[in-house]
Amino acid sequence: MSLESQVDQLLAGPRPLPIVQAGHPVLRHRAEPYDFSLPADVFDHLIGAMRETMLTAPGVGLAAPQIGLGIQVAVLEDAAPVSSEVARVRDRTPLPFRVLVNPSYRPETDDVAAFYEGCLSVPGYQAVVERAATVRLRALDQNGAPIDEIVTGWAARIVAHETDHLAGILYLDKAFTRSLTNNEHYLTRWAGATPQAARVELGF
Repeated sequence: MSLESQVDQLLAGPRPLPIVQAGHPVLRHRAEPYDFSLPADVFDHLIGAMRETMLTAPGVGLAAPQIGLGIQVAVLEDAAPVSSEVARVRDRTPLPFRVLVNPSYRPETDDVAAFYEGCLSVPGYQAVVERAATVRLRALDQNGAPIDEIVTGWAARIVAHETDHLAGILYLDKAFTRSLTNNEHYLTRWAGATPQAARVELGF
């Protein structure tokens, strides 16, 4: 089936779009670079549907493989609805909506940060992932214009998480496995600004 037929079929279905769950092969294959072959109005419609699905879930990012499409496209947006302490410690500030096409990233410094994160394709659980605190992002935007910028803090984590999806990588592949917790335990035990308490008690 052609990409356009896949997208047409997807967009003809219910909203929000169904999110593919861990275990589906599309999440484990490297997505194909997107060549802007879709008609502009169809691509815009797809981006709108992805954003709606991400926000409804709710999440701060969604990659095309998470809706069953093996193309290198992701949407990101973070209102940063956290306390001032958490925002400060995690360097989390609002991230306006943006589209990344064919993105790549690389660490820009040796600094790393380890925090809990989750995934819409692995619902109900979170785990600590150590990621670069600052990355260089290269991508195209929704209109094909080049992006080349330095991203820091929580936004860098979102960029890395979503770009990893496009390479067939789930956050659990990089997580401290002993940190894995269901959402209930996370909220009642480990939702502090840092995962230090969990590190001590869970032994990672």
